[in-house]
Amino acid sequence: MWATGSTQRGFTLLELMAALAIAGLVLALAVPSTMRMYDNIRYRQAVRDVVTLFGSARYQAMHSGRAQSVEIDPGKRRISFASTVHQLPAGFSVSVHSARELNRGGVGVIRFYPEGGASGGGVDIESARGAGVSITVDWLLGNVSQEAYAAR
Repeated sequence: MWATGSTQRGFTLLELMAALAIAGLVLALAVPSTMRMYDNIRYRQAVRDVVTLFGSARYQAMHSGRAQSVEIDPGKRRISFASTVHQLPAGFSVSVHSARELNRGGVGVIRFYPEGGASGGGVDIESARGAGVSITVDWLLGNVSQEAYAAR
């Protein structure tokens, strides 16, 4: 039972609808940018994985005194060295530039030699938006470098 002169506290229906509309607007703006950020993180991780794999192969060749090969399968978006296999995420395209005499079927091979050199070549990783990174292996010194390019 209500006492006379008491005040009721709470939200009106109009205030609740305004709060829900604002929350919906914030979510509508946040979700697409979160997806772009997630794709960007996956893309950068894929590039890091490839550069690290090339560096590991070069180090192993120099350390063991035996040539080491990195295999790149662009159709399956898979890059492997020894027992390490990196599967690049769907949505990225991969192309390989390598010495024709080392390639096996549709798989490109970049070989690192004990004296520090390499067969040369590279890998291009391109996002669905068309921007990409070209990872290059220098044939003379075996150095690995990368260069970003804009959407073509």
